[in-house]
Amino acid sequence: MAQATQKLNIPGWSGSASTSQRKVNGVLLHYVEAGAADAPLVILLHGFPDFWWGWRLQIGPLADAGLRVVAPDQRGYNLSGKPLGVRAYDLDILAADIVALADSLGASRFRLVGHDFGGIVAWQIAMRHPERVERLVVINAPHPDVFGSYLLRHPTQVMRSLYAGFFQLPLMPEATLSAGNYALLRQSLVASSQKNVFSSADLDRYERAWAEPGALTAMLNWYRALPRRPGRRDARVSVPTTVIWGLRDRFLEKGLADESLARCDDGQFIGFDRASHWVHLEEAAAVNAALAASLKPEARQPSAPSPGV
Repeated sequence: MAQATQKLNIPGWSGSASTSQRKVNGVLLHYVEAGAADAPLVILLHGFPDFWWGWRLQIGPLADAGLRVVAPDQRGYNLSGKPLGVRAYDLDILAADIVALADSLGASRFRLVGHDFGGIVAWQIAMRHPERVERLVVINAPHPDVFGSYLLRHPTQVMRSLYAGFFQLPLMPEATLSAGNYALLRQSLVASSQKNVFSSADLDRYERAWAEPGALTAMLNWYRALPRRPGRRDARVSVPTTVIWGLRDRFLEKGLADESLARCDDGQFIGFDRASHWVHLEEAAAVNAALAASLKPEARQPSAPSPGV
């Protein structure tokens, strides 16, 4: 059951959005919604250390493109519920949250966009529930069955991923990341993106989200739960898929995108040469056009040449 909605202003967009909460799969999920209630549903899944605000430049344009847009704070983040324990953040549970959210919104089928760890959740939903997902767009996030084997063959990616190993430790990551009013997390956003992508006001919003009681441990538990996930015998993705990649990503090599696409029956790639991990914020107009082409109610457009060359 949804709680009372509140009106919300999205920067740079004159349309109407609202914020609400629903209890699904045993957890309360807070989300932002825009667009006509009877339009095709697209769910936008943020990653670490983000929350719904990471989609601020996509919500309005996608609603204007004729979609019902829902951007949740995933479990553990910002205003959503924060169950205790690592097991509560198993990848299948995270995926089940989103399927249950779609159920509660009355959508038997929906479109998915995921960035960073939200992209990993989106991959998982497309594999586990292909009958529910009409189209999938993943932004700078590897297929979950690709990452481990890729690390074994690419020591350069191991170096980029050392932070994920640090996150496995108890207590120390929380103490380190929260020190100095979350100075390290604030710095990580700025250092991993192009200049002026994250304003001081944006960083203050993030800090408030990270400071929600229990949020930081819950966010880290996403990483702590991932090594416990068993592999899949069938890791194919049958859903029509678009992979968007900022090629100056300091965390993830482009080879991860290549190997992820190799597991797709119907996949296309759009790369941005000058963009970082935060390509959807840095190249918002071009990314939004690609999203609309991949997600709009009409048939998906043919593969486009990679922009940004």
